[in-house]
Amino acid sequence: MITCPKCAKENQDHYKFCLGCGAELPRENAPKPFSPQTPPHGVPAQEAPQNPAPAEDGSRTVFHPQPGPMAAQAAQPAPAGPLGGATAAVSPSAAPAGTAPCPQCGQPNAPSNKFCASCGYNLARSIAPAAARPAPAGPAAAGGTVLVALRADGTEAGSYTLPDSPTVTLGRDTGAIFAGDSYLSPRHATFSRRGGDLFVKDEDSLNGVYVKLRPNQSYHIEYDDVFRIGQEIIRFEALKPLGKSADGVERFGSPAKGYVGRLALVIGRDTTGNSFPVPERGVHLGRERGDILFSEDGYVSGLHCSVAQGPDGGMYLTDVGSSNGTFLRLRAEHQVLPGDVLLMGQQLFRIDA
Repeated sequence: MITCPKCAKENQDHYKFCLGCGAELPRENAPKPFSPQTPPHGVPAQEAPQNPAPAEDGSRTVFHPQPGPMAAQAAQPAPAGPLGGATAAVSPSAAPAGTAPCPQCGQPNAPSNKFCASCGYNLARSIAPAAARPAPAGPAAAGGTVLVALRADGTEAGSYTLPDSPTVTLGRDTGAIFAGDSYLSPRHATFSRRGGDLFVKDEDSLNGVYVKLRPNQSYHIEYDDVFRIGQEIIRFEALKPLGKSADGVERFGSPAKGYVGRLALVIGRDTTGNSFPVPERGVHLGRERGDILFSEDGYVSGLHCSVAQGPDGGMYLTDVGSSNGTFLRLRAEHQVLPGDVLLMGQQLFRIDA
């Protein structure tokens, strides 16, 4: 048995999250069951996505995987996960009698469980009737848009109804659920409505606007794009050879042949730490498995995401089903859809329409 350090409830050895409070259980005492969807260390190169080139308007090109074990799951309608992102739905027929499957990972859970023993999903959300959710006041009740702030466990911490106007700029000066976040700029992001669609644009904020990638879909990235996994902020950079010195002497250096860029850790404003070369076959990032490991970051999944080159020569970032998601920083105006999750400042916001 594993005793939860937070609420002292006893849990089975194979549980990853406490049944009483949802806290992550100590990993050193729990065996790590084999997961057929998690490649071992030294995984082969990711299959190259069949993507067209990015659109001229700066929007992201999204690769939809061909039908397969992972793609078939991702294609099904899915409930919101712990951080509000869409996750693969599972069939309830696999659950033993007297138990109910987790809507996020399929782990059978007893009816008394408040949280999934495998992934920590808040089971109360999956059984609560849709009518029990209070209707937003103001324009949202008539088909407007609401930003719902999410806590780390996926519960809602508050909401903000976007005013019924073509453009709305939000930030720390807006007040409401934004006022207490010192990582938000005074004018952080602008939401615009055009033709029934909603768009968001970063207003040159200091810490940026990130969109959570949907699992198992590949997103086109370019040099100097920034993404976040766990507590790691990573920039994809070009490999630029050093020029000659002032007196014309050639510099020594490792050859860049066979590499398409590098991933640099952002540790401060205009400051980078360790860098990792990206070969043509691509790389996987994670806490326990992959080519680049962040073993000290408990918010990074065992295998979290991949960066790989497509047949068009472009680079693609893919979340491979991580628990906390992969977030890509926006460089241009981006269309958001209901259910999308944005990271602004220190808060996650789900788009409800």
